[in-house]
Amino acid sequence: MYPPEEPQPPANGDVSDAEYTPYVPRQRAAKQERTPYRSESADPLFGLLIAIALSIGLTPLLPQQADLRYTLVWAAMAGFGVLAWLLGSGTRIAQEKPENLVWGVVFGLILGAPLLLLGSSALASTVRRLFADMSVGTLLAYVVFVMPLAETLFLRGVLQEKRRFWMAALLSSVWSGVLYLPLLDVGRFPGPALVIGVTLLMMNVMYSYVRQRNGLAAAWLCQITANLVLLALPFLGG
Repeated sequence: MYPPEEPQPPANGDVSDAEYTPYVPRQRAAKQERTPYRSESADPLFGLLIAIALSIGLTPLLPQQADLRYTLVWAAMAGFGVLAWLLGSGTRIAQEKPENLVWGVVFGLILGAPLLLLGSSALASTVRRLFADMSVGTLLAYVVFVMPLAETLFLRGVLQEKRRFWMAALLSSVWSGVLYLPLLDVGRFPGPALVIGVTLLMMNVMYSYVRQRNGLAAAWLCQITANLVLLALPFLGG
């Protein structure tokens, strides 16, 4: 049996546009309708609080098992981001324009190169404390794959979708402070810890800005580039 033909509006123009309803095939209409998952409207701040609580709860593992702590908290954050993507509430990475990806790398260099030139020795000692007793391969796995994937998916892909640019950057900086500052002996060295805190704020503001300006994939590449400049290079040269 042949499908019904699409009705055409009267040629004499007697029927107004408001009265004429174009024909939509049932198959196409069914594809357009999607029942939203009940948790799509949930506040991602709850997931961030869980990740922060997990990071604080695992503090007794420091400093001997810092790598295990990193793995667990980034795995939890990546899990939230992947679930949000699978269930439809996370930001999708569409077919990106090459210039957006290039801008992600450029902004990463704009952020990382001056800091590396001005404070290479301080960065080297800080990175050694953050990633103590780790091999080069483990460090590269963290700063190139694990950390950017987890934080981009959740902080820039889920949290920033629900929060304003500046609020997402501020909350991301709070997360970074909770994760890293316990390894820096803030009580004995408050000055360097303050500098690291300001640096983390600058990094998260940059990532959120690139996410808003050039998209999620550009923010991901921006963080990878900055990590290589600010973390990997000082670690290798320290």
